[in-house]
Amino acid sequence: MTDLSLGGRTRVDRDRLLRLLQDYGVHLGVAVLLLVNIAITPHFLSAENFRTQAVQVAPVLIVALGMALAIGSEGVDLSVGSVMALSTSLLSLYLGYGMWIALLVAVLGGAAVGVANGALIAFIGVQPIVATLALMVAGRGLAQVLLPQLKDVHDPTMASLGSGDLLGVPYLVLIAVALALLVAFVVRRTTFGRQLLAIGDSRPAARLAGLPVRRVLILVYVCSGALAAVAGVLATARLTASDPTSLGNLMELSAITAVVVGGTPLSGGRVRVGGTVAGAVLIKLLTATLIKHDLPPSWTQIAQAVVIILAVYAARERGKR
Repeated sequence: MTDLSLGGRTRVDRDRLLRLLQDYGVHLGVAVLLLVNIAITPHFLSAENFRTQAVQVAPVLIVALGMALAIGSEGVDLSVGSVMALSTSLLSLYLGYGMWIALLVAVLGGAAVGVANGALIAFIGVQPIVATLALMVAGRGLAQVLLPQLKDVHDPTMASLGSGDLLGVPYLVLIAVALALLVAFVVRRTTFGRQLLAIGDSRPAARLAGLPVRRVLILVYVCSGALAAVAGVLATARLTASDPTSLGNLMELSAITAVVVGGTPLSGGRVRVGGTVAGAVLIKLLTATLIKHDLPPSWTQIAQAVVIILAVYAARERGKR
């Protein structure tokens, strides 16, 4: 009896430890990377380095927030990188009409891609991965048709947005934090957020319960497209150039990694905004660490792939329990 009792207690302790790692492993990963960089990376603790890291995280986080909504609804949005490219093309083309007009057109362009994604998924029944893959290809092509080559952005307000700060905190970081708080509020405190999670948990049950499944799905992808467009605008402001050929390349990989590592399951029904924030920080910090130690960019992609596999495995183990 004693052996059985000890065995049961050991199993409970192991399950509890595994659950803690699944829920807070991303935060542990960030802490470990920070400690490693403090120990081996020169000038890592400088204010300029932290500013640079935060500015680089901001676009990834903003895109990942929209991706988290899509994955929470048991979908995915592979078009986010192309939306960033489309938004930079639209921004450059309409900047002559004033910055605010150009910003509005860029964000509306991203939202329009979201409407197309949502309509294919909600009304025609196309699988999210297929629908958004089609828009990924079409969006990048349209962006390059509108703006065939790199173009410098000469606008003082845009330059200020990309490099300015408030009390030492870059505007890009402030915008990313504000959007993270907004998405967290929407998911936790609004009817739309509760409907999104219910649809992600079981779409047939949501339909039987009378939830507006089609409307919610379209809104999910509109939000994802609009957030990706905002990220494209901010990246353009930081670079002071529009480059639809390279802007947003592989951003969908980084966003999915941040969301999955952050604890949002690919099976839907749950959105962890705080974990997504930590996941975005982890991905960019991992990338920066490899670059600072002169490892080739291909190693960054391999590292991200390994992180995704580990996160999906952890989620699979959680599902078994």
